[in-house]
Amino acid sequence: MPKKFQGENSKAAVAKARKAAVEHEKQAARQKAEEDSYWEDDDKHVKKKQQRKENKEKKHEEQTSRKQEARRLLEEEEEMIKASAKTVKPSKLTRAQIQADREIVAAAEAAERMKQEPTTHLDTPLEENPNLVLAEQAAAGVTVGRNVEEAISALSVNDPALDKHPEKRVKAAYKAFEDLNLPRLKAENPNLRMSQLKQMLKKDWARSPDNPLNQRTAVYNDK
Repeated sequence: MPKKFQGENSKAAVAKARKAAVEHEKQAARQKAEEDSYWEDDDKHVKKKQQRKENKEKKHEEQTSRKQEARRLLEEEEEMIKASAKTVKPSKLTRAQIQADREIVAAAEAAERMKQEPTTHLDTPLEENPNLVLAEQAAAGVTVGRNVEEAISALSVNDPALDKHPEKRVKAAYKAFEDLNLPRLKAENPNLRMSQLKQMLKKDWARSPDNPLNQRTAVYNDK
């Protein structure tokens, strides 16, 4: 009887051992699967983290590149503004200055055309017949002279004080000089304005021997 009991225990032990081995294998397999799953999840997290890092770095690089490009464009624009400021000087002109400049240019162009184009009888304005004018003035009782000296002499008859002081004769002499020479200047320069003609007349008057002031200077120098 004891041997039979021992044999039964031996079979039970073997079965138990087998069951334990199977259970151990199952447990080892579950543990391995859990570890594999853990490492697999961890690897996914690492990849996601790495991807986020790369995306962040890429975004930062793009922002830096845009800032650098904007700075470069701004510097180029500033350089262009500086260059244009050096080459172009702002000019503030009034309307009167602009009009005066235009008149000067027009007068210069007209004078140049007069030099290049021959003057014909059609371009020259008609002048009054001096004999007819003198006859009309004589009929009206107006004392006239054929030159500046005659005009001044005619005025001196009515005002003897003019002969004592040449300065007092300047105004009358200039009026006579203007009456005699202004029509000539106007005929020679038909495109000039009256103000420009009078400026030319004043320059001629300053050098003219008919100017009483010049006559007094000449007399003083002769002494």
